[in-house]
Amino acid sequence: MNKKIIIPIASVIVIALGLIWFFNQRRSDLTDELRQNLEGESSDVLAQSDFAGEIRDFYIKRDYLEIWLFNGTLSNSGKELLAQIEDSRYDGLQPEDYNLSQIYQLSSNPDKKNKKFRNLSSAQKVDLELLLTDGFLRLSHDLERGKVDPSTLDSNWKFEEKDTDVNYTSLLEEVASGKAVDKLFARLYPSSALYAQGRDAIKELYEIQKNDTLTWEFEPVEGAIKVGEEHAAIPVLRKRLIFWGFLKSYDMEAPNLFDSTMFEGLRKYQEANGMNPDGVIGSLVAESLNKSPQNLIDIASINMERLRWMPKIDWDQEMVLVNIANYQLDYMNKSDTVFTAKVIVGKEYNESPTFTAPMSYIVFSPYWNIPESITNDEIIPSVRKNKGYLAEKNMEVVSGSGEPVNAKNVDWSKSGDDFPYRVRQKPGGDNSLGLVKFMFPNEYNIYIHDTPARSLFERESRALSHGCIRIQNPDQFAKILLNNKSWDEEKIQEAMHQDKEEVVELDREIPVVLVYMTFWADKGGKANFRYDVYERDKALLKALRATKSSLDQA
Repeated sequence: MNKKIIIPIASVIVIALGLIWFFNQRRSDLTDELRQNLEGESSDVLAQSDFAGEIRDFYIKRDYLEIWLFNGTLSNSGKELLAQIEDSRYDGLQPEDYNLSQIYQLSSNPDKKNKKFRNLSSAQKVDLELLLTDGFLRLSHDLERGKVDPSTLDSNWKFEEKDTDVNYTSLLEEVASGKAVDKLFARLYPSSALYAQGRDAIKELYEIQKNDTLTWEFEPVEGAIKVGEEHAAIPVLRKRLIFWGFLKSYDMEAPNLFDSTMFEGLRKYQEANGMNPDGVIGSLVAESLNKSPQNLIDIASINMERLRWMPKIDWDQEMVLVNIANYQLDYMNKSDTVFTAKVIVGKEYNESPTFTAPMSYIVFSPYWNIPESITNDEIIPSVRKNKGYLAEKNMEVVSGSGEPVNAKNVDWSKSGDDFPYRVRQKPGGDNSLGLVKFMFPNEYNIYIHDTPARSLFERESRALSHGCIRIQNPDQFAKILLNNKSWDEEKIQEAMHQDKEEVVELDREIPVVLVYMTFWADKGGKANFRYDVYERDKALLKALRATKSSLDQA
């Protein structure tokens, strides 16, 4: 026979035999075992899975062909998934939630760092396949929606529920068709650059933790320690400043002395952590220095979960972002910060909620329509004691229709539902809302406004309001929002100092986003941590570190 004919025939035979071998190996002789396991009533893996029905349907649809194993060991997809489960700690999640320990137990070298999966029995291969599938589905869910359901945990989380059309089984099918696992998971991450930056910061914290040789027992500091003073906590706090790179090791006169070298290192630490860099060791500074790398990993993890809760937001759009925990407002456009201002937020018992709403108008020289609760709790009792109280505070009584009422004709013995009036403070420099307010109508009656008590912006802790957001430099903020040459500084000042209020509609709606973030990483990779003024972190950390997820709570 002609060699030109023989060679192509031989090639076809070789390819055919290769394909037969490939598919036989690809199945790893698990088809019958998978079918038997999934059709049985007591599959150990499925009994623990929240996705039992989806897993059965997935394998039935593909005729019980596995996707994580090849030739009796992990396939490339299996290796990719195992790496993603291990790296889920950088998302602030627990790899153990995705069957990592059980997967490791099936390895042929469980005590080694690089796990191998060889010489497994058929039952072990089936368990490994199903554990990975369950881990994939659960991790997909937690990356995309969060592990914890915010509605069960945080009553001040007022964002709309995250809208999603992700089908986790469809993601499995994409893996089976050859898609890379890491690329699929990356699609589930929040769109904010804060998430990717936060992931890198947590990874760096884990690297720092490897070199952690310090003890992190709480070092109490009562009152304040100033430079030149001695204190028993100084040696430990100095070591922690050295550990975090704000000090270099140096020869000191006395271990307990808060000397000038440590003073400069402390100021750098305060500035890096959003504190007043006064070089004084007070309670907030001491509490911050008492946090170990693991404590910081926990705080970062909490805030990564908050980012996963967030509804989809176009972070490149024009927006006003207020981080309540940072006491800061940022006006942003195309992800660039154009304007920044200090803010005052709600007191611990009047917590400012987190939500988003569109800002649509500004009110210059505003009236302060005093909330009913403040009228009942503060105004009426004050008038009963002092008949001249309203005049002193530049307040007036109005009817339900808004008409002024002579305060002498009001029965001040009544309150609550029996009090048919409203009290408002007239425009002026002593108005509690200051000279301007910025309105983004919402059901929580929260808005941004000026304040006559501008000295409060110099405080480090600024949880001082009844819930609304007080802003420093409101005139500058108004000019940026109006973005109109006719509204120059002179006209804005004139509008802010009138006897009656003036409402100015904006020419577009600007999203206002109120968040509570005690950690974030900036574009330069620097991790930022803030004091948990509302003590919301503890409950979330407990839920995040629990074995149950929102899947189990459904």
